[in-house]
Amino acid sequence: MEKEKLQAQIILEILGRPPEHVTEALKLLVKNLGAEKGVRVISSKIHKPKPVENTKDLFTAFADVMLELDALENYFGILFGYMPSHIELIEPQSVTLTNFYLNDLANKLISRLHSYDAIVKKVSVDRELLLSKLKEIAPHLFQKMESQEPKTLKQAISKSVKPKKKPAAKKKKKK
Repeated sequence: MEKEKLQAQIILEILGRPPEHVTEALKLLVKNLGAEKGVRVISSKIHKPKPVENTKDLFTAFADVMLELDALENYFGILFGYMPSHIELIEPQSVTLTNFYLNDLANKLISRLHSYDAIVKKVSVDRELLLSKLKEIAPHLFQKMESQEPKTLKQAISKSVKPKKKPAAKKKKKK
């Protein structure tokens, strides 16, 4: 693919508290995005935080950001690095890829996925180790929890899905 600049519009959302921190976090996110190699922020608009319904003090806000990107790999890098809630490639209208370039992008993508998978596995193992140590030190904390937990999948399902009551059978009248 020839080195044609790309234009993309993204929406970044943040949830948190207090509202001032949500705004500051969005500003920092946009600033960091603009500091990425091969990425230039053309424009950005940060919208005011709004309270989240059915919560006491959580707020949400979003930033509308227009970007210029040096390459398609920057586009995919933003997808994985910033996880925008929406992204739209504006320019160019069509993209032509060579097999070499597509394979390079795919390998970078799969490398990133493997990194995420490794992180998830490590956190899972760390959690299990932490829980087993905690059970050794304070087993009394787990007794109540274990008595309430379903022992089998069938019990878990029956606990989460309450059966509908059958309508009462009609009594036959005696003649």
